[in-house]
Amino acid sequence: MEKKQMDRDLKTRHISMIAIGGSIGTGLFMASGAVISQAGPGGAIVAYAIIGIMIYFLMTALGELATFYPVSGAFNAYASRFIDPAAGFTVGWLYWIIWSLVTSVDILTASQVLSYWKIFGGLHPFIWCLIFLALLFALNAFSVKSFGEAEYWFSIIKVTTIIIFLIMGLLLIFGIIGGEPIGFKNFTIGDAPFHNGILGLLGVLVVAGFSFGGTEVVAVTAGESENPQESMPKAIKQVFWRILLFYIGSIFIIACIIPYTDPRLLNQNSDVAMSPFTIIFEKVGILFAASVMNTIILTAVLSAGNSGLYATSRLLFSLSQDGKAPRFLGNLNKNKMPFNALLVTTAFIIIILIYANINMGGYGKLLSMVGSLVLIVWSISIISHIRLRQAIKAQGKSVDQLLPFKAPLYPVGPIIVLITIAFLMIGQSFADIQAMNWVKVFESFLPLIIALAVYFSYKVIRKVNVIPAQKINLDEHQL
Repeated sequence: MEKKQMDRDLKTRHISMIAIGGSIGTGLFMASGAVISQAGPGGAIVAYAIIGIMIYFLMTALGELATFYPVSGAFNAYASRFIDPAAGFTVGWLYWIIWSLVTSVDILTASQVLSYWKIFGGLHPFIWCLIFLALLFALNAFSVKSFGEAEYWFSIIKVTTIIIFLIMGLLLIFGIIGGEPIGFKNFTIGDAPFHNGILGLLGVLVVAGFSFGGTEVVAVTAGESENPQESMPKAIKQVFWRILLFYIGSIFIIACIIPYTDPRLLNQNSDVAMSPFTIIFEKVGILFAASVMNTIILTAVLSAGNSGLYATSRLLFSLSQDGKAPRFLGNLNKNKMPFNALLVTTAFIIIILIYANINMGGYGKLLSMVGSLVLIVWSISIISHIRLRQAIKAQGKSVDQLLPFKAPLYPVGPIIVLITIAFLMIGQSFADIQAMNWVKVFESFLPLIIALAVYFSYKVIRKVNVIPAQKINLDEHQL
C-alpha cells in the first residue's frame, strides 16, 4: 500500500508551544489545591517532583524516537516498527479511544464552565457541546497550520497566566504587595510539611501522574513538523524547565500562601471560585478574579480538546496506513489533511457526548479507565525506545551517527519511567487492596487486561512475532 504524506506545515514555534500547552490543563488550575490539602505542602511538591522526573525521561525517550522516525500517529508507528505489529495495533487503538474520551470530557467541561455566566444559560449544555465540537472540527479541518496557530495562542494565554501568577505569588510571599510578608510559615503548621506522612504522599502520586497526561501529544506532531530534527529536540529539552517552573513553582506558591488546612483547597464541587489560582488572584486584588480564571480554564479545556481531536485523527490515519484500520481512513483531502479520519473521530465523539448526557454514571466509569490506559501507552512507548537502542547495538551501528537527538542517561531514564508507571498502576488500587475490595481492584486493572487480550488476540489472528533486534529496520528514517 502506498504511503501518503501530509504537509509539514508546523513550525518550531508551534511545536514548542504545543509541548508547553500539553502540560498545562485543568488538573493544574483546579486539582492542585486538593493535592496540597491531602499531602501537605512538602508532600505535594515531592509528588510533583517525582512525576516530573518520570515525565522528563519519558519525553526525552519520545524525542529520540520522534527525531529518528518523524511520522504521524507516532505511538502506533513506533510500536509497530520497534516491537511488533500487535503492539502497534494495541497502542494505536487504545490511544484513539483515550483521546476520544478525553476530548469529550473537555467539551463537556467547557459547557459546564460556560454555565458560570448566566448570560449563556439559555441554551441546553448539550447544544453548547455541539457548538464547541464544531469549533474544534473547523480548527482541525482546513489545514494543520490553523490547528498549530490556534494551539499556539491557546498555550500563550495559559503560560502568561501562570507567569503572572508566579510573579504575584512571590510578591505576596515577601510582602512587596498585600501588606505583611506571608513567608514560609504554612510549611510548619500542623503536621506540615508532610501531612498524613508517607500515605499522604502515596495518595496524591496518582493524581499528580494523571495531571501530566497530554504532555506526550507533541510526539504526534512530528509527522507534520517543518523541521522535526530541529523542533522536536528544542521542545523536548524545554520539558524539564516547564515542569520545574509551571508545576512545582505553582504548587510552591499555592502552598506558601494558602494553608493546607484551608477547606477551599479540597474544592469537591470543582467550583472555579475555589481554584487556588482564583483565591490568590483575589488576594492580590484583581477584580472579577473568578471570571478571569473561568475564562482561562475555558481556554485550557478547549486547547486540550483541540489537541485531542488532532491526535485522534492522526492516529486513525496512521493505523490505516499501516493496514490496521479501514483503508478509507488513510485518504488525504486536497489540503493534505486526513479528513475521513477526522470525520469518523468527530462522529464517535458525538456518540460519547450523547451517551454522557443520557448516562453520567456509566460515562464516569469509562473515564476512570483513561488514567490506566494512558499508563499503558506510556509503557509501550518506553519499550519502543528500549528496542530502538537494542537494535542499534545488535546491528553494530553507532548511536552518535544514527540518532539526531539522544535521550540523556540511557538506560537509567527508561528504568525510572517503567518503575514509576508500575508504582502508579499499583498505587491507584492501594487503598482497595488494603480494604480487600477485589471488585474495585479488578476494575482498576481491567484496562491492562483488555490491552493484553487485544495484543495477544492480534498476534494469534495475524500470526505475528516480536521483531528480532537484528531485523528492526534502522535504514528508513521516515514513511
